[in-house]
Amino acid sequence: MSAPLKREVYLLSRVGLVDSHTLPVYRANGGYQALEKVLTGGYTPAQVIQIVKDSGLRGRGGAGFSAGLKWSFMPDPAKDPRPRYLAVNADESEPGTCKDRVLMERDPHGLIEGILIACFAMRVKTAYVYVRGEYRLSHDRVRDAIAEARQAGLVGQKILGTDFCCDIWMHKGAGAYICGEETGLMESLEGKRGHPRPKPPFPAGFGLWGQPTTVNNVETLANVPFVIARGADWFKSLGTPKSPGNVLIGISGHVERPGVYELPLGISARTVLEECAGGVWKGRQLKAWIPGGSSTGLLPASKIDVALDHDSIREAGSMLGTVAMIMLDETACTVRAMQVIARFYDHESCGQCSQCREGTEWLHQIFARIERGLGRMQDIELLSALAGGMAPAKTICALADAAAIPTHAIVRHFRAELEEHVRLGRCPLGASSHAPELEEAHA
Repeated sequence: MSAPLKREVYLLSRVGLVDSHTLPVYRANGGYQALEKVLTGGYTPAQVIQIVKDSGLRGRGGAGFSAGLKWSFMPDPAKDPRPRYLAVNADESEPGTCKDRVLMERDPHGLIEGILIACFAMRVKTAYVYVRGEYRLSHDRVRDAIAEARQAGLVGQKILGTDFCCDIWMHKGAGAYICGEETGLMESLEGKRGHPRPKPPFPAGFGLWGQPTTVNNVETLANVPFVIARGADWFKSLGTPKSPGNVLIGISGHVERPGVYELPLGISARTVLEECAGGVWKGRQLKAWIPGGSSTGLLPASKIDVALDHDSIREAGSMLGTVAMIMLDETACTVRAMQVIARFYDHESCGQCSQCREGTEWLHQIFARIERGLGRMQDIELLSALAGGMAPAKTICALADAAAIPTHAIVRHFRAELEEHVRLGRCPLGASSHAPELEEAHA
């Protein structure tokens, strides 16, 4: 039996304080000390990148790519003097996900400090924070925090009396899920329709306005000041060797205490469900759960003991994603849940790729047909065939994959329930089978 994981709260350490979103409270609790350490302590950009690399910090937006390695892809300004940009992905639109909102509303200066350190490391002078359009309070809190920081000499020209200059600007999206994809986000920032771009070229060489650009998630950047202030070894003491540090885990659905919790990577899903969320509500049993947002698919209750880290969850047949866990109890219908998920991806497809444009529509129609009791046994194989034609990596971006992965998951793990719908000619669970939190997750 492995040793219990070390637990220490840092990302949410300030969110419970009165006026935690203001500059005085942030500075009184250690804020901007990491930035000062970097700017006045003789650090070079390369040294900062190396510290982040050594820490093992992986992106918290879903892909789990090394943050320091991603920063290192920014070209050397001595060889490529073009302007360069940092785009902050705050377009939190994956159903069930609301972790970035907590950071932006309760601790926006933590994000700003992370942005400034990242910009110093990559020699960036301009950063844009792209916020989901529905996140009005998040947008306003970050905007006001930037204004506070600018007035205090922490954003803008000659920050902290040094030669480092960096400005941060806000951009509000319009509620399109596709703009959470980094190239779709950049297209939207440029004032165009949010259509993802084919790769290559990659953003590090051809990003915003054709210039070198790095895109980072809010939670990723919020980790950076702590890594710099406390060191790479401290960060690696949390989590697992391959997935170090803490992560913000959102849990919703049929639980007693839904919310966002900070825990070390590698914690078991059962621990989150029982210790943090108070277990399945109303004394019922767990039937199915989603580990990392709707695109990661439904898993059966038998897999609830899996560790929440990138490698363990992959071995269980899913992905860590945004670690947005959604729990369904024994009264829930997995077919109904998939109908709602498929409808979401059908609605959010940008339509560029035929596999995605047509495939998401057909998936939604077939799941709806089965749920209404009009399905055929061959529809189950048709779902698998459609999903197989959509993914993996057969389209410009991963939205088709996001619809195909949960389709494969329900056929693999809940085929019996699909077959029962067809055999009975109705949903066997009746009106109580609805999963309203999935329908409302994008509201």
